[in-house]
Amino acid sequence: MQGLMQDWPLLISRIIEHGARCHGSSEIVTYTVEGEVHRYTFAECHMRSKKLAQALERFGIRHGDRVATLAWNTYRHVEAWYGISGMGAVTHTVNPKLFSEQIAYIINHAEDRLLFLDLSFVSMVEGLAERLENIEAFVIMTDPDHMPATSLTNVICYETLLEAEDGAYSWPVLDENAAAGLCYTSGTTGNPKGVLYSHRSNFLHTWSAAAADTLGATARDTIMPIVPMFHANAWGIPYLAFALGARLVLNGPNFDGQMIHQMIQDQAVTITAAVPTLWLGLLDHLRKSGLKVDSLKNVIIGGAAAPANMIEAFETEYDVQVCHAWGMTETSPIGTIGTLNGVTAQWSRDEQLKLKVKQGRPPLGVELKVIDDDGKELPKDGKTFGHLMVRGPWVARRYFRDEGGDMLDPQGWFDTGDVATLDPNGYMQITDRAKDVIKSGGEWISSIELENAAVEHPSVAEAAVIGLPHPKWDERPLLILVAADGATIDKPEILEFLAGKVAKWWLPDAIVMVDEIPHTATGKIRKTELREQFRDFELPTA
Repeated sequence: MQGLMQDWPLLISRIIEHGARCHGSSEIVTYTVEGEVHRYTFAECHMRSKKLAQALERFGIRHGDRVATLAWNTYRHVEAWYGISGMGAVTHTVNPKLFSEQIAYIINHAEDRLLFLDLSFVSMVEGLAERLENIEAFVIMTDPDHMPATSLTNVICYETLLEAEDGAYSWPVLDENAAAGLCYTSGTTGNPKGVLYSHRSNFLHTWSAAAADTLGATARDTIMPIVPMFHANAWGIPYLAFALGARLVLNGPNFDGQMIHQMIQDQAVTITAAVPTLWLGLLDHLRKSGLKVDSLKNVIIGGAAAPANMIEAFETEYDVQVCHAWGMTETSPIGTIGTLNGVTAQWSRDEQLKLKVKQGRPPLGVELKVIDDDGKELPKDGKTFGHLMVRGPWVARRYFRDEGGDMLDPQGWFDTGDVATLDPNGYMQITDRAKDVIKSGGEWISSIELENAAVEHPSVAEAAVIGLPHPKWDERPLLILVAADGATIDKPEILEFLAGKVAKWWLPDAIVMVDEIPHTATGKIRKTELREQFRDFELPTA
């Protein structure tokens, strides 16, 4: 016997319709590429998204066609998200921080028909245009007054495109399992792979993000996602804002600590989200300038592990709660969130701080386990680490065009490539990437834990740890450091500092200083490049 409830497809267009109908006066504020601050309402965004859908249909875009965006977090990008997916096409968000060869590769691999781009990227695309095999037109996301002179052919002004439509448009009723969004992995090894989100997966992810114990947002909040919309859907926040009615602030091309502080203060931002390097920049600006963040109550950190001293600084110096999260392009991306539960909320502050450096616990809809090299499930004791496996309705099952073959094991688990622990309260902690973990004398050393311990030293701005070959122990750690501004690093002092924070046999065999540590397009340390850079380095014990 089946239930007798309405069969209501879970579509992205339902999200923006709800936002416009129930929260139509809620505001979107954008710090635009052109330089001014733009404001309008959810209702106006909805109307303009429908005009864009009309224009796409008039152009000949069909259901399932891919339409690329190369854009910052702006109101026009939000309109493109909803307009493209809502009319049945696929919104392909392209990461402009990738190498030009990778950008050309993924646009061709996706067979994008149109490319929407911000003014910031016109010159970049001019250099790529001859290699883009399927692009029929370039839509520059600005108004006629700011249209640039360009060598691109078949160029359309975004505002001119919308001006030709009346917005008298009804969103089509689509299959909820139809493709809605396409985002490629950063491709640290090999070519990037495409993750193809469905309307259903994005809708369910939005519902999960809206829970009080997930991102903690309400209709009374002002949310500013600094995490870009081309990076795992900006963690779903542009969907979440319309689902809740929360005011949305978009940072455009602005990422420096001073500008982030100004946006938070001017717009009374209460919740914001980004990777740790950005929050370190904001913290440095606040301390140097003697400033506060009056409205901010919650910072969501993901993309890399956040050091404990940064979490403590935000909470004790600025009364801002820091919440760790974990996810991947393949998990839409929320896989865990570091909110306290009924047990951990009773712990002491020191105990809670130790918990907050973990990546958190899974929301309803996500299942986790850790396994050994033989596939045996490991105990949830918070100590035994193994390969992190995940499954759920917003976790990818195959890559676009079947790149890489089967992603899942016979039970439907996806191997994240991370090494992690799970504790008795359900909290997960990433200890490394499987390819980065250091195997020394048959035991594993977590490069992430070593890095986080090192950056707690006041003279260290950034740290990276890689494993180098050792004739006796297989591998031993090399610690690579960038000094803080004006600081001088004393290597014996660093070793003494680390001795009280990690196991003695984890201590690095050598420390080297560099001016800069390389990063991927998503802000993670590029360890493949470091391993190549130091491949001839001889450890003193070797």
